[in-house]
Amino acid sequence: MIQRYKKQNYEFVDLDIDFGYPRTDILPESYCKIVKNIIDNAIFLKDRLYTILAPIGKDKCDSGWFASAVLKDLGFCVETSVYEDLEIKRDLVVSVSDLPLRKKFEVITDDIINEHDFAHLKKTKPRFGFWGVPPNDLSVLELFPDDTHVYGWTRCVEAGCPANLELEMFVDENIPTVFYAQSFCSKTQIAKYLADKYNGLYIDVDDYATKSTLAKIEAFIKLR
Repeated sequence: MIQRYKKQNYEFVDLDIDFGYPRTDILPESYCKIVKNIIDNAIFLKDRLYTILAPIGKDKCDSGWFASAVLKDLGFCVETSVYEDLEIKRDLVVSVSDLPLRKKFEVITDDIINEHDFAHLKKTKPRFGFWGVPPNDLSVLELFPDDTHVYGWTRCVEAGCPANLELEMFVDENIPTVFYAQSFCSKTQIAKYLADKYNGLYIDVDDYATKSTLAKIEAFIKLR
């Protein structure tokens, strides 16, 4: 779907990102911030959006599926896709590289639209791990050293198999890892379970990280 629109020279915008546009009251107050971003951004940009491309299978989440139905009902043109192939399509390069952690996440997500050359990246031995989806508050990632490896759903995206739950639940044992999920996301179940299993730090953030949350992460990194 993406390639089809790229060939027609359409401009892409990632509706997941918090651009600071006005909030709507369409979704409940206590709901996944990422999905709220999608709805709020779509409403604000409605006159500029031609089509919304919405993955709605196990490669994304049920909330994305529900959001696609809401957006259709609001009059948007929405094309949905379900990509649940579990086969690993690409070698991991960015997730295990020497890039700063925030840059790792930005490159992995940007590569969905804009293909990058990763030949120059150096592989590192993991000193820390960050498990999870790209946070709404990307500044959280700036707390970690460059030799932090990416795990969870974001690693699956780089591998070309975002629905691969086995890969999503993989982490290197004995590596201090922060298990992150957006508050009110169903992935908090896996994050909490894996944090307990691997003696990691479980964190869930509603919107932007509080000073208390940032302090917990900093203490975890320094003490481990």
